[in-house]
Amino acid sequence: MNNSLARISTEAIDETAVRAAVDGPDAGAVVMFHGIVRNHDGGEKVMGLDYSSHPQAEEFLAKILAEEQERSGVRMAAVHRVGELKIGDAALVAASAAAHRGEAFAAIEALVERIKHEVPIWKRQHFEAGTSQWVGL
Repeated sequence: MNNSLARISTEAIDETAVRAAVDGPDAGAVVMFHGIVRNHDGGEKVMGLDYSSHPQAEEFLAKILAEEQERSGVRMAAVHRVGELKIGDAALVAASAAAHRGEAFAAIEALVERIKHEVPIWKRQHFEAGTSQWVGL
């Protein structure tokens, strides 16, 4: 199973394109995941954040996506944003499409967990107190 939408982007994520990459007449379920920048973490107010990535991060993402599609037999797509993000911005949008919802939910969960743990992307949160914290280094 081949998917052309595994991308690292400095632009706002086109959620419609992510869904379109997996949609098809055989899909009884399409599950979308939106990882959104929230305004808090660990009891502190977050004002915004920056994502940085390794130059080969998109290759890591494409490899994980291909492996998860092969393992699950489910079509998937994912786009992770890097750069400066504001509260409410989408940092990661992923989609899965399968004949049944159980397969689609399981596939998207596995994909998102692998992206979070294996793709070399690092987050720097900026707090209201004027401090910042790196996550994922």
